[in-house]
Amino acid sequence: MSNIGLTRRDTAVQEFMDDPGCDPDRLERTYRQFRTVNRLVSGWRRVYQRWIRPHLDADRPATLLDIGFGGGDISRALSGWAARDGLALRITAIDPDERALRHVRDRPAAGVRFEQASSADLVARGDRYDLVISNHLLHHLDPAALSAVLADSETLARRLTVHNDLSRGRAGYGLYAAATLPFARGSFIHQDGLLSIRRSYRPPELRAAVPPGWQVRPMFPQRLLLIHEGTPR
Repeated sequence: MSNIGLTRRDTAVQEFMDDPGCDPDRLERTYRQFRTVNRLVSGWRRVYQRWIRPHLDADRPATLLDIGFGGGDISRALSGWAARDGLALRITAIDPDERALRHVRDRPAAGVRFEQASSADLVARGDRYDLVISNHLLHHLDPAALSAVLADSETLARRLTVHNDLSRGRAGYGLYAAATLPFARGSFIHQDGLLSIRRSYRPPELRAAVPPGWQVRPMFPQRLLLIHEGTPR
């Protein structure tokens, strides 16, 4: 395997599904496959148990914002886990891409409201949530967009923000390349996943890119959590 794109962040590459003119059938299959991939590599069950569940209560519903919901599977999973634990959670999941909204429109989920919007839109209308999360969002953003999303997160979250993303490394790249090769022709899950790893941060890089008050916490396997404790207003 070549070391190109792994020694440093490769911000010049663009994921295929980010192209508005990409094949819609392959895009739809990619959205559907997010659930499987995220179950295997994203660690959201552990994030829920360690960071989200302590903020939930059986009688008083907590509110959670999912920025950039993609296939919608993370919001659905969080809602399901909370329900099984007997905890009240209301989720608003946003994505500025109308294609993502079309994907989830016919897949409603109890306790989840999907909306085409950006974090800046919600700040502008004065929304606030107990918890703010994202999955695989940070590596997509240029420095200005990253600063904007983090500022929006601080404004929107009363208690806690958890941005969960990839951590760039050769082992993860090789394992992902082998595991997803069978899907290379039918969707973008193989190619875009490898490009995402090339674009993703290593812990020192992310620490250098974020403002004070944000914590960078590595998580197995090759994950980074970017965490901010909220300030109630």
